Amino acid sequence: MKNPPKSIIISRTDNLGDVVVTLPMAGYIKSIAPETKVYFLGKSYTRSVIEASSFVDQFIDKEDVLQNPLILGELNADAIIFVLPDKSMAQAATKAAIPVRVGTSHKVYHWLYCNERVSFSRRKSDLHEAQLNFKLLKPLQMLTEPSFDQIKNWYGLEFDDVDVDFSQWLVADKFNLIVHPKSKGSAKEWGVENYTGLVAQLPAEDFNVLITGIKEEGDLLKQQVPQLFEQAHVQDLTGALSLVQLMSLIGKADGFLAGSTGPLHIASALGKFTLGIYPPIRPMHPGRWQPIGKNAHYITLDKECNDCRKSETCACVKSITIAQIKSKLLEFAENHKRSLDEN
Repeated sequence: MKNPPKSIIISRTDNLGDVVVTLPMAGYIKSIAPETKVYFLGKSYTRSVIEASSFVDQFIDKEDVLQNPLILGELNADAIIFVLPDKSMAQAATKAAIPVRVGTSHKVYHWLYCNERVSFSRRKSDLHEAQLNFKLLKPLQMLTEPSFDQIKNWYGLEFDDVDVDFSQWLVADKFNLIVHPKSKGSAKEWGVENYTGLVAQLPAEDFNVLITGIKEEGDLLKQQVPQLFEQAHVQDLTGALSLVQLMSLIGKADGFLAGSTGPLHIASALGKFTLGIYPPIRPMHPGRWQPIGKNAHYITLDKECNDCRKSETCACVKSITIAQIKSKLLEFAENHKRSLDEN
C-alpha cells in the first residue's frame, strides 16, 4: 500500500503494559499521515489509557464487537492490524470485509482470516516488544524498525485532572516517588522485605513515598510488612485509587519504582524518572520489556538465567541489592532538583 490508509484499526486485546507499548504505532501513523483515522481495539480495562493517547481517535471495546460484529463494518476501516493474535476479532474483521487484515504468519487461523501475513518470531527476537509490534506495518510499507528515541515520542499520553485533590499526598519540596511493590502476578517481584528496607533508607528530608496497588495487595503488605507504612515519609494509597486516578497521580509525581508492570510503562511514557526491576529470564528480561521513555531506567543482573522461569519468585531479582536501587533513586532526585533549578 503506497499511500497511508485513510483509517486503520490497531487491535491489541490484552493487558495494560502490552497496550502502552503498542500506542507508539498510533503515534507513528499520525506522524506520517495526520489525517488518517486511528482506531484502537482493546479490552474495557485498558480503555482509559488508550483514550488518553492523543494519537488514538476512537477506542473500540472487544466485548462490544463480540456482541455486535457489525460494529467493525460500520467503521469502514481500510486496514486492521492484529498486534496480538485474536481469533474472534480476526473472524469479525473478515465478516466486516475490512480490505487489509494483517497478522503474523505463525497462527493457523490467520491463514483463514488475514490476507496479509508477516513472518517473524517474538520469542526468539532480541528486539523490544514495542519494536516488534512495528513489524506488522510491513504490508502497509511503513516503518518496521523504530529506535527507542523515536518510540518515546509516540505515546501521546495526556491524562486529564480527575476529581481528586492530589495535593493532600504530594510534597512540593521533596521528590515524590510512587512505589508499586506488587504486580498482580504479572512480574517477578523484588520482594516486600526489599521494598521495606529500601524505603527505610531513603532520606525523609528528600523523599515523599507513595505506596500504590490494589486493596488486596495493600492488605497483604500490611500483614507481611506493617513497618513499611509506619515511616513518617510514607503514605499508603493502596486501594484508594481507580486506574484513572492512579494514572493522573503518576502524571503529577516525580518518579516511579516497580517491577515490569503496566503502571511502570505508563510512568516511562509520561517521561517520569522511572526505575524497573527485571529478571534476566528471556523473554521477561529488559531487552524485551524495559520501560522506554525520556527518563526510563532499569536494573537487572547481567547473566543468562532460566532457573526461576516456572517459580513465583526469582532469586536473581531478589539478589538485586537495596544499595543498587537506592543509588539510582538518589541520582533521580538529584537530577530532578537540578532540572527544577535550571527552569
